Amino acid sequence: MNTKSSLYRKERLYGYLFITPPILGLLIFVLFPFLYSLYGSFTDWDGLGQMNFIGLANFKDLLTDDLFYKAMFNTFYLMLGIPIGLLLALLLAMGLNRKIPGTTTFRVIYYIPVISSLAAVSIMWNWAYNGDYGLVNQFLALFGIEGPNWLANKDTVKPALIIMTVWKGLGYTMLLYLAALQSVSRTYYEAAELDGANGLQIFRNITWPMVKPVTFFLVVTNIIGGSQIFTEMNIMTPTGGPEYSSASIVFYIWQKAFSNLQMGYASAMAMILGIFIFVITLVQFKLNERSAYDGD
Repeated sequence: MNTKSSLYRKERLYGYLFITPPILGLLIFVLFPFLYSLYGSFTDWDGLGQMNFIGLANFKDLLTDDLFYKAMFNTFYLMLGIPIGLLLALLLAMGLNRKIPGTTTFRVIYYIPVISSLAAVSIMWNWAYNGDYGLVNQFLALFGIEGPNWLANKDTVKPALIIMTVWKGLGYTMLLYLAALQSVSRTYYEAAELDGANGLQIFRNITWPMVKPVTFFLVVTNIIGGSQIFTEMNIMTPTGGPEYSSASIVFYIWQKAFSNLQMGYASAMAMILGIFIFVITLVQFKLNERSAYDGD
């Protein structure tokens, strides 16, 4: 009995040792910064000096901040790339799921941008979008089209960023869809073909329901990531673009915190962004529960 009790205590000790690092990481790098930022949102603070409590003043100022609304709109606009990327990735995955020569090579080619440095990719696309010597305009010139200065035009800067972000994440999304497609049993398709179903009916009733869990995961993670987009515009449009037309909400938070030293005001915006991400994620989970598909 004592031996068993001793072994139990030892196993419990080892268990505590294994879970201590992630718990400490959660407390130090997540919970403490969150609580500190939450308190900071109610203060007038430059990030270095004393934190002066001012109540809801920062949140009241947000209500009349035109740049805050513009940055939020830009962030939502850039999220239009999410459904575009999902559609293109699903089509590519369906094409690469066929037994044809060269599919492995194409999978590698499409995945290279995913593992490439985001900063390097942003610099590369910055050159490509140049109005004078950029590859995009040189390509358009082959068809007699005079391309704009993409990143210096308020009407084209957001579509340009969408194209870049879709290209960057296409390989990752495609790979997940490809894994989901390859996990679908062939018996479903064989039964549908025997019943005389056409390609569209097979996609609507078999392929789409079976890849829906992956789609849900991608939508949630892409919305969270899209809400926090920063590096691309910080490198490609470091001033926020023409008429602040490319600045995301995180870019505006960074600018207020580290350029204007309004850390309290930036913390208030960060809280609003956190609430937005939480609500959108919660809504996605609720919608997924209602439309859950049981493959059995």
